[in-house]
Amino acid sequence: MPRLGINIDHVATLRQARGVKYPDPVTAVGIVELAGADGIVTHLREDRRHIQDRDLRLIKEVVQTRLNLEMAATEEMIRIALATKPDIITLVPEKRKELTTEGGLDAVKFFRPLEKAIQRLQKGGIPVNLFIDPTHDQIKVSEEVGANGIELHTGRFCDAKTPAEADEELKTILDAVEEASHRNLQIAAGHGLNYTNAHRIAEIKEIEELNIGHSIIARSVFVGLDQAVREMIALINR
Repeated sequence: MPRLGINIDHVATLRQARGVKYPDPVTAVGIVELAGADGIVTHLREDRRHIQDRDLRLIKEVVQTRLNLEMAATEEMIRIALATKPDIITLVPEKRKELTTEGGLDAVKFFRPLEKAIQRLQKGGIPVNLFIDPTHDQIKVSEEVGANGIELHTGRFCDAKTPAEADEELKTILDAVEEASHRNLQIAAGHGLNYTNAHRIAEIKEIEELNIGHSIIARSVFVGLDQAVREMIALINR
């Protein structure tokens, strides 16, 4: 069974929609950990559309499992990460106008800046993963650039319109997992995973962690956050 990291960004999204003090993503940390989550994932975006700097500081103080900070490889974010010291960093692409991350980081195109960012973060004692599309080129370069591991973007699989299309995308992920395993990269997966598709990714034994957020927070509106997390754990443990 892979570990389950819960992305709590959308708790903050709901708060920021009204500009009030609730719901508090820091409170969500304790709830999801007590429900059995193996880690907390949060993305401090450059535009601060959901998680704020204060949230990150407090989350780091209260987290009992491990904190995975998603961020762009910018000077500002690198400084914040080195000061905050999360347990792991996942470097992600970021566009101002996107609703959510639209694809994987292009490690081939941004090899040199990524290499410098990874070296600085690792020198600060923080392991670094790259959030990439499941292609051989991106996996190869992830190893060459010095990343500790990868998180495979599962968006195309999750957005598949037909079972046949989903099967084809799953084959692509399986090929990517095999390539990453040969290169001794740690493997996580995430983006778009929900209660109807996550089990297929969880069945891939080489994938060590699933990072899931939106579907769990959405489910919590109806059943509560504790129950939503427990349901996902049961599903991927099935």
